[in-house]
Amino acid sequence: MKFTRGYWMTRENFVMNYATQCVRMEKKKDALKVLAACRPVPFRGATLNGALLEVEFSAPRKNIIRVRLTHFAGKADRAPHFETMVEAVEPVVTEGEHAVCFSSGDLTAKVLKEEGRWQVDFLGKDGTVLTTSGFRAMAHALDKETGKPYMSDSLMLDVGECVYGLGERFTPYVKNGQSVDMWNADGGTASELAYKNIPFYMTNRGYGIFVEDTSDVSFEVASEKVERVQFSAEGETLVYDVIYGETPKGTLDLYTALTGRPPILPAWSFGLWLSTSFTTNYDEETASSFIDGMAQRDIPLSVFHFDCFWMKGYNWCDFEWDPETFPDPEGMLKRYHEKGLKLCCWINPYIAQQSPLFAEGAKNGYLIRKTNGDVWQTDLWQAGMGIVDVTNPAAREWYCGYLKKLLDMGVDCLKTDFGERIPVKDIAYFDGSSPLHMHNYYTFLYNQMVFETIREARGEGEAILFARSATAGGQQFPVHWGGDNSASYVSMAETLRAGLSMSHSGFGFWSHDISGFESTAPAHVYKRWVQFGLLSSHSRLHGSNSYRVPWAFDEESVDVVRKFTKLKCRLMPYLYAKMMEAHEQGTPMMRPMMLEFPKDPACDTLDRQYMLGDSLLVAPIFREDGRVSYYLPEGCWTSLLSGEKTQGNHWVEEKHDFMSLPLMVRPGTVLPLGGCDTRPDYRYTENLELHVYQLAEGESRTVPVYSTDGRLAATYMVTMKDGKAKVETDSKDPFKVIVHP
Repeated sequence: MKFTRGYWMTRENFVMNYATQCVRMEKKKDALKVLAACRPVPFRGATLNGALLEVEFSAPRKNIIRVRLTHFAGKADRAPHFETMVEAVEPVVTEGEHAVCFSSGDLTAKVLKEEGRWQVDFLGKDGTVLTTSGFRAMAHALDKETGKPYMSDSLMLDVGECVYGLGERFTPYVKNGQSVDMWNADGGTASELAYKNIPFYMTNRGYGIFVEDTSDVSFEVASEKVERVQFSAEGETLVYDVIYGETPKGTLDLYTALTGRPPILPAWSFGLWLSTSFTTNYDEETASSFIDGMAQRDIPLSVFHFDCFWMKGYNWCDFEWDPETFPDPEGMLKRYHEKGLKLCCWINPYIAQQSPLFAEGAKNGYLIRKTNGDVWQTDLWQAGMGIVDVTNPAAREWYCGYLKKLLDMGVDCLKTDFGERIPVKDIAYFDGSSPLHMHNYYTFLYNQMVFETIREARGEGEAILFARSATAGGQQFPVHWGGDNSASYVSMAETLRAGLSMSHSGFGFWSHDISGFESTAPAHVYKRWVQFGLLSSHSRLHGSNSYRVPWAFDEESVDVVRKFTKLKCRLMPYLYAKMMEAHEQGTPMMRPMMLEFPKDPACDTLDRQYMLGDSLLVAPIFREDGRVSYYLPEGCWTSLLSGEKTQGNHWVEEKHDFMSLPLMVRPGTVLPLGGCDTRPDYRYTENLELHVYQLAEGESRTVPVYSTDGRLAATYMVTMKDGKAKVETDSKDPFKVIVHP
């Protein structure tokens, strides 16, 4: 939201009260409260007839400072709030002649004490200024036309400072110059709208900002004022956290410690998922033909997904298998389990009027109501549908009771679609929550209740969703996929940009519809997207009105899917360890280049390549002719697929056939490859190979290998000595060491 017209003028419909001068300070045991007058106060009479802003600094965790900016404190608080995990911190408050400082670990907020001047510097280690809230920054705004109040702050950007994150955004990867509103919407992947809006951004200067407001926070990222990031929200209070991790990884570590870490995921979930697709005609015979066709072609398949029409049309959701197409669902699920498959079903939180659940939900108050007591309904999506009121504990128990029946029947996981089209006008929630603040937060409660239902039924480490919508903290209920993309290289590239932004937003896992959801891709797009999809954290073949089995495209597509599915299975000892890093430290599996190479300025803007973990560089190919241009950081890199070596610190141009792409191993890597290429869940220490790449003489690397229950199975310490790799390990299984000189 823009409040000004140029640098000096205020927009005609706004009255602005900016923090102008520190007039009083109050030191508390665990906080510092500062009163900021909104005009200079040179004498006592100037305290009259003017606004005052209360600014409170506290420390929810070490190296995090929470800023609470308040105008009127008497406004009722009915909004849901993000859940944060705080820890005991003893902040340090020091006061000097010209400033007062509030410190949490290595992070300090320095408030200037000077008549007629307002400035808060946020300082990192050694007193380095990270960012500043200064002239016309902290503010209260009143819209004279609507009567709505807003709170705002704006933080300075340094020369060359890039802003990342703010959720899964399909717009340019670096957010500088963009206006971004936090409003979950079903907008596809080719617009500024996003399914997953996360009011957290980080920069390449070692810090991040988390705005703790579940409503439609508005960010002006070097847009309204090109030297600042401004954020604002409706209301009389604004809360944000300055998070100082010193490095991009350190910042994500702190942010996910505050908002929640991803859980351990089942190893089988990293294999290939195949869907029936959305509007296609299918029954058990069709599904079996896909499953058997994959097996006949030696393509490992881990999960089979039944999309919407496993239920009868007009009945979504009633959680009943359509008897015309699936007369024996229990038997079918048992038969598919015997083939070694896990099974997924599509659901959403909407209850169509034709569903038997609608009357039950309406009668018992389980559906969102209008302020006049009527059930809120729409014909958009399902005729006459209502929406489950997730603020009602009884409604959650009722809804999840039907999910438990599905899980008892043999379904292993659920695709939690939608959750974005949540009404705000004339709405009354069961618990009195603010409809404006519930619009985005709805998805947190929705995915949380489904995830916890699966975890209760299947046990810790076995729960997984395939979710579309999210807000801050949603990384605790993975995995999320990128929504409705199109069958083109352009859409493939925008999908990757969204995944990179998700990685900056605290999400450890992410997926997408391989080859695009809308329309049907030509075979060359399908094959290139398969490479990208099977080198993502999770991999799913899914579409709208056509099947996505590879033989529907061409015979080479079968070969491509087979090769890269088997490659991912062999990579599982490495990938599983990266999953554990996401769980323990918040570091995503798919990593933007700047996350791994923060000191290489060439990596700041790279959005057509990424690191899969810390050791594998992936550059998907976005051209029919197979040409690709990508950047290699310093060192001698090795192609995992061909063994060819390339010196880094420059751009590389290559041409690849459909069985290849740039998949480069970082110098100094010891890459564990598993002995099984037919499934992702196996004993990773059995027939393990340790591939050593460009490890210098005297250098050591420690490689952890886990069992599929998340426990450490063995550790291998590899040291180069006299040109040979020496290995110390506690494993009793035989293994091979292969040195790539």
